[in-house]
Amino acid sequence: MSTLLNLLLLVQILSALGMIGLILVQHGKGADMGAAFGSGNSGSLFGATGGANFLSRSTGALAAVFFVCTLVLAYFGNLRPTDSGSLLELTTLPVTAPPSAGDNIPGSTPAPVSTVAPAAAPAAVDNSVPAPAAPVPASTPASQIPSK
Repeated sequence: MSTLLNLLLLVQILSALGMIGLILVQHGKGADMGAAFGSGNSGSLFGATGGANFLSRSTGALAAVFFVCTLVLAYFGNLRPTDSGSLLELTTLPVTAPPSAGDNIPGSTPAPVSTVAPAAAPAAVDNSVPAPAAPVPASTPASQIPSK
């Protein structure tokens, strides 16, 4: 499915760029008026009116391709999962309340409820562990490496 969407997106981009190029190549209706009075050679590549028909028809074809690709991409972009109606329902987890101090749970004693959080005790420093040895350089021969 992802490959199809990528291919549709590529076709849409190429048709958009083609339409931009074809629209920029075409000259407006007012350009022929100046050529009628002898100020230029109108449509010399395709003939007097052949260029306008070819360029306008190819622009229309690319516009149709662009429109169809846009509709298909919009359709696939708006598809939702059928299991659930909401994205929030997919992401929320069920919330269970912890047992309160007054609940009678068999085999356990209720813990006292405290409203003040206990302060963190400072970590004790253990000086009985020796410091690690310095790393041995790579150029030291194996016979000179100290053993444990």
